[in-house]
Amino acid sequence: MNEALKHLEQEMTAEGLDALLVTDPKHVYYLTGFASNPHERFLGLLLVRGEEPVLVVPVLDAESAHASSTVSSIVTHSDTDDPYSLLKSRFGTKLGKLGIEKEHVSVARFELLSNAAQADGFADIGPLLRRMRAIKSPGEIERMEHAAKLVEEVLRQGLTHVKEGVSEIELVAELEYLMKKLGAAGPSFDTMVLSGTNTALPHGVPGSRLIAPGDLLMFDLGVFADGYASDITRTFAVERADSELVRIYDTVLAANEAGIAAAKAGASYGSVDLAARTVIEEAGYGSYFVHRVGHGLGMDTHEYPSLHGLNEDIMESGNVFTVEPGIYVPGLGGVRIEDEVLVTEGGARTLTRFPKGWTVLEL
Repeated sequence: MNEALKHLEQEMTAEGLDALLVTDPKHVYYLTGFASNPHERFLGLLLVRGEEPVLVVPVLDAESAHASSTVSSIVTHSDTDDPYSLLKSRFGTKLGKLGIEKEHVSVARFELLSNAAQADGFADIGPLLRRMRAIKSPGEIERMEHAAKLVEEVLRQGLTHVKEGVSEIELVAELEYLMKKLGAAGPSFDTMVLSGTNTALPHGVPGSRLIAPGDLLMFDLGVFADGYASDITRTFAVERADSELVRIYDTVLAANEAGIAAAKAGASYGSVDLAARTVIEEAGYGSYFVHRVGHGLGMDTHEYPSLHGLNEDIMESGNVFTVEPGIYVPGLGGVRIEDEVLVTEGGARTLTRFPKGWTVLEL
């Protein structure tokens, strides 16, 4: 049994759970090493107290599961089987409290599961799994560093395609082609390339706008690699920029660096937001910073924690999250600078290292 499963088994005992069923494919991968998209078919990891874990997979995934799973007991079901009957035989005749992922289990599946388990009660194990995932192991950090290097190379090569008359959406296409070409599984979220006044839209949608001199050009992109996500944002000037945009850029860069400096074990997540936000507010742009400073990163692009000013949860060594302050002035433009940050015993270090000083692109 791997370390993650041992930890989960200990927590299971502490929480008074007689059994638990993990059904989110990412959590199955996290706990067993088996990655799969089962589509509508049933996939689950069953732990009954005092027994070996059982991985339940569609029969067409049997070979892959046996090759990659650290769980040796694998049970398969075909498209004509009822997987809930299979589970019922595994639960036994009397079951106390069953742990499930309430955010992942649909009402329809819960009804089937409830009938199969006949449990005295159900508990949500989602928060437990999120807490476990928040502390990255050395192996996870290595994979995240790889994903960060990949996306930075995508950005580096993508910048060579910035030419006068190219559109935002054309640059998106080039970047996503490069992701696959360089070895990523694909984008970890919808790639964003915004130009000119569109950069004032924090979640703008790339379109047909053509790149032109005097624009700001914002790239927000990430990739999935080996099951882990990367996420980076950089903003550039195209040939020249309004002096206020330069001031905005310098302010956001200072806020980014202040947020990273505040990241350390023992401090609250909210202190990172506060450190970055204070820089922007003191520069007079507080009303133009309209989102939290960052979010957790790992197997999902957005996961626990949420780095907003009211989050008093405490950072621990092994946490990974983004620090991405931004200023967005309607009709003028916007700047966001985003890095991935790893909390360590001695403070923090960035996993993203793409240069972030003021850069002017020549067409």
